[in-house]
Amino acid sequence: MRRPTRDPWWDRPLSRRSMLQTAAALGVGGALMASGLADAAAWAAPIGPGIRPNPRLPEGTDTLPEIEHIVVLMMENHSFDNYLGMLGRGDGFPLDANGKPKAANPDAAGNPVHAFHMPSTCQLRAQPSQAWNASHLAMNGRRNDGFVTAGGSVAMGYWTPEDLPFYSALARTFVLADRWFASVPAQTFPNRRFLLAGTASGHITNDFNLSPGPPNGTILERLDAHGITWRNYFASLPTTGLFPDSIKNSTANLVKVDRFAADAAAGNLASFNIVDPDFETTSEENPQDIRKGEAFAARIINAVLTGPKWSKTLLVWCYDEHGGYYDHVPPPRAIAPDDIPPMINVPPDQPGGYDRYGFRVPAVIVSPYARRNHVSHTRYDHTSILKFIETKWNLPALTLRDAHANNLLDALDLKGKPAFLKIPKLPAASLEQNPAACAPIDAASIPAAGALTPSSG
Repeated sequence: MRRPTRDPWWDRPLSRRSMLQTAAALGVGGALMASGLADAAAWAAPIGPGIRPNPRLPEGTDTLPEIEHIVVLMMENHSFDNYLGMLGRGDGFPLDANGKPKAANPDAAGNPVHAFHMPSTCQLRAQPSQAWNASHLAMNGRRNDGFVTAGGSVAMGYWTPEDLPFYSALARTFVLADRWFASVPAQTFPNRRFLLAGTASGHITNDFNLSPGPPNGTILERLDAHGITWRNYFASLPTTGLFPDSIKNSTANLVKVDRFAADAAAGNLASFNIVDPDFETTSEENPQDIRKGEAFAARIINAVLTGPKWSKTLLVWCYDEHGGYYDHVPPPRAIAPDDIPPMINVPPDQPGGYDRYGFRVPAVIVSPYARRNHVSHTRYDHTSILKFIETKWNLPALTLRDAHANNLLDALDLKGKPAFLKIPKLPAASLEQNPAACAPIDAASIPAAGALTPSSG
C-alpha cells in the first residue's frame, strides 16, 4: 500500500511545543511567556543556532562512537520519481491498472503530457530546468502541475530499474529515504550551500558571486575547531569551494577524487568526507549520459563497502536538486534558516523564500547499521546531514534549519548486531554491463515534442 502524500506538521499550524522551541531560538520566549501563551511547566529546551544537541555535554563530545566515518556522495539534478518512481519501493509513481504511471502535466496548450519512459540514458541539453523561476512555476502553488510549461515535455520522463541497476539495487537493499527534499527550490549552488552552512545566504543561482557568506560560518570550521578531520574529494569543482573563507587554511583537505578508492582501501578516510563527481562528465546533469554517473557512484560506494572501515561508516547517496524533472509529492513548508531573504526581484522573478523545501530527490542511507527492510518516511533535507554531524560531535547548530532538521538516526539501529556487516552483493552499473554509447535523444522520441520550449528560470 502506498503511503499517502499528505504532509505532516510543517504544513499545519505549529504545535504549542514547536512554537515555543522556535520562539526560544529566535529570542522571543520572554514575550510569549508574558503574553500567557506559555508557562514554565510547558517550556521546552530551546532549539536554534549556537545551541548544542545535548547542552549537558561539552562541544566536540563524540556521542556516536559506532560511526567513525561519514561519506556524502551528492550527485546532480534528478527527482525521486525520475529515478526511483518505478522502483516498487517507497512512495513512487501512483500507477494505473496496467502498472503505468498516472502522472501528467499540461503543456502550454493545455494538452496533457503523461509520464513516459525515457528513450535513452542520454539527456536533452538545457532541458528541463531547475532554476528558481522554473521550480516555482513547476510547483504552481503545490499542485506540481507546471513541470512541462516550466521545462518542456522531457520533464515528465523517467528511467527504470533496468536502466540504473546499481542505483536500484542500492535503494532496495539499504534504507531508502522517500521524503528527502532539496533544501531550496533552486539550483545546485544554493542547495550545496545548505549542505555545509544550513543556509544559502540569499543565493538562488549558480553564479560565482560568493558574497555574502553564511553569517555563522560552515560545519567545516566547527570540525576544524575540534580537530575533527574532513576531506573534499573532487574532480573539477569542490563543493567546499563555495566557501573560500572556510577553507583558506585547509586547502590540504581538498584532494582529487582519484585518491578516494586508495584512501578507502587503506582505512584512511577522514571523519567527514564529501565526494564530488566531475560536474562536466559524471554528475548526471543534462546532457550527460546518466550511466557514467552511476558507474562513478558505484566505484565510490563499492570502495566504502569493501574498505576495512566499512563496519564504522555511514554513507549518504543523494542529489542536490531535482533537475527540473517531475515529482508527484509537493514540497512542504520548511523553517527559514535565518532572516536573509533570497536575492530576487518580483516581478520578473517568482515570489518565494527559504521557508519551503525543494522537490524530492533520490536518497539512500548506506551503513552496516542501516535498518534492514526499512523505508524511511521521515522528512529530511540536506541539513539533516549537518544535524547528524552535529549530533555525533555535539556541535552547535548553524541556523534554524539544521537546528530543527531530523538527524538520520531513525534509519539506523545502533543497539543490535549490524544488519549489513556482511557486505551485500550489488549488480554492476549499467555502463559496466553495456559500455556502448547511448543514443542521443531527439525531439521526435519525446511525447508532445512540439510543446518543447527553452527552459525558463
